[in-house]
Amino acid sequence: MNRTVRLSLIGVFAALAIALNVAGPKIPAPYAPFLYYQIWEIPIVFAFLAIGPLEGVAVSVINTIVLFAYFQGSLPSGPFYNLIAVLSMFIGIYVPYKLATRNLPAENLSSYLKNHLKAITILATATGIFTRILITTVVNYFALQQPFPVGFSYTQPAALAFLPLSILFNGTVAVYTIPIAVGITAVTTKALANIKR
Repeated sequence: MNRTVRLSLIGVFAALAIALNVAGPKIPAPYAPFLYYQIWEIPIVFAFLAIGPLEGVAVSVINTIVLFAYFQGSLPSGPFYNLIAVLSMFIGIYVPYKLATRNLPAENLSSYLKNHLKAITILATATGIFTRILITTVVNYFALQQPFPVGFSYTQPAALAFLPLSILFNGTVAVYTIPIAVGITAVTTKALANIKR
């Protein structure tokens, strides 16, 4: 892909993610109102799948930088934890998606994804949930026990008590984010292949 086109696409999807993060819907989790269900991760995962892993990471990092300035959430270091959650989900998505689409010419990618969409979506979602939960659980356990602004100075029992809520939240965010992003990728890969040329 042309470097200028790649940078332009990074800018477009970073702007979309930022707009959805800052001004998009924020639905408090009923079991932990300081956690918000949002849709800003969808364009980031789409960029990761459709444009490339490095581009997806770049969009995620740009989004995090802007969040530090405009919407930190209940903890100033919150955007950093969001970044960890997204990157950990990338790990789980990458392997099954790339194994399924390796060695495919760009012009065949769209039809292949449509023909195998259900299997790829289920596998990428399952592994994305697993890696996101695994990594964020470890990070939250240690981070929550740190003093503000890194954590909330939780005691070890309090940190352990919070982990099931963290697991539920991170798992449910991945449950809708990954399938939607994979579906959009399947629909738009042909158009993106033309742009890449």
